Amino acid sequence: MQHHEVDTDRRPGSGRPDTGRRGTAGLRGAGGSGSDPDGAAGYGGDPGSAPGSGPRAPGGAGRAPSGGGLTSGVRGGGPAPEDERVPAGDRLTAGEVLAGYLHARAGDFLRGVRLYDESGADSAAAESAARSLRGSARRIGGALHTFRPLLDPGWADQLVTELGWLTGTLAQEQACANRLHRLMGALARLSVPAPVPAPAPVPAPAAVPVPAGGGRTGRERGERAERGGRTERQTAAGPSARGGFSAPAAASGPSDTSSTSAPSRPSGPSGPSGPPSGPSGTLTVGASRAGALLERRLTLARTRAHSAALQALGSSRFHAVADSVAVLASEVPLAPVASAPAAELLPGPAAYAERRLLDAVSALPLTRAAHPYNAEALVSGLATTADGETQDAPWHHVRQLLRLHRYAQEVWCPAGTADPVLTVAGQALDRHRDAAEAAAAAANAARTPRIAPATAYALGVLHADQRHEVEAARYAFQRVWQEAAAVNKP
Repeated sequence: MQHHEVDTDRRPGSGRPDTGRRGTAGLRGAGGSGSDPDGAAGYGGDPGSAPGSGPRAPGGAGRAPSGGGLTSGVRGGGPAPEDERVPAGDRLTAGEVLAGYLHARAGDFLRGVRLYDESGADSAAAESAARSLRGSARRIGGALHTFRPLLDPGWADQLVTELGWLTGTLAQEQACANRLHRLMGALARLSVPAPVPAPAPVPAPAAVPVPAGGGRTGRERGERAERGGRTERQTAAGPSARGGFSAPAAASGPSDTSSTSAPSRPSGPSGPSGPPSGPSGTLTVGASRAGALLERRLTLARTRAHSAALQALGSSRFHAVADSVAVLASEVPLAPVASAPAAELLPGPAAYAERRLLDAVSALPLTRAAHPYNAEALVSGLATTADGETQDAPWHHVRQLLRLHRYAQEVWCPAGTADPVLTVAGQALDRHRDAAEAAAAAANAARTPRIAPATAYALGVLHADQRHEVEAARYAFQRVWQEAAAVNKP
């Protein structure tokens, strides 16, 4: 395996990294097992829809729109002034600002490759390195996609495609592990029987006062006690004491003994000796089998994803990507237009990404999502697979566009961080995607031939639970979006 000569340390006051030898040979493992805060696969950009390939992105001195949602920040009115967003806007060109961001992200990528190579058997270090590798690859791809008019188009499109392939391949293994963990946790939560409330205490009867002298009440109690004693003696003597016939001893067999004994407890599935009846009992019976079926299916998928990641990391295609990123850490192929001031040129592509996000959000059914437990996601999940994917697809598309807009803000903001409201909204959409994929996995497992009815019932309950999680994520997203829109409304 070849070495990529790059040092991710920077000289003080310089926008370019030093060059030195960083070994990336001997990659082992596949993408790590850590959860990625930015989601699973890709960075949500379609090269064909990048600014400059379809409708021309506004260049000039355009600014990002200030209203219509949470994309203008929560500062209470429009974008920040130029001297706040670009501290040295009069001295830095758009190419210098973009190149500085790409240099930093390329250094993070190469550092992640090196740390993953050095992790060895340390799973925690491999997880952290893989998370850094995927996150930096997505940010590089997002910046190249958004600010494509400032770069060499052919080079940018090719690198965007290769980085999307790499992040998607490395994220599959962790996605399968997270899906299995989510489904098993939901099964354990749903199969726990509800606690039975304790019976209410019965109040003691009130005491009846007894006359002090005894009198007539005492004599009546004595007569009643004497009559009760005679009745008990006659009952014990049987019919012979009253002149009747007593049953012979031989006539009383085992059947008579059983008929006079106390009734036995019912046996079978509905009795105490069997599992509890009803829906909760059926779920308890089928939960273990459903969990075993899901574990077999998702473990097999994770093993295949791990093998695919190992093959990708050892391929010549990955070496070509690493070489391109190593070159990007020291030199960015800019277009001639990138020599314009950053305050004049950078807002154009960022505003184009924001408008795409606003248009996609306006097409979402936010009014219906504002009502919790509206059952829209559940009804769509009970339809065919194609209908369910069609209903979830607009939300997944908004998640991708939101990530692109957040990465564009990281380039354009002076602090290098996006609006925190965008982060919260992105986390809600990440939960939406995870729940939708988990529900699809439960539905696919329920289609397994020749499974027990209790197993199919448990998988159906699990599917409905995850579709309710989809509704909860949509509700959380629309609340964040509407609150931010209300704050920024002039």
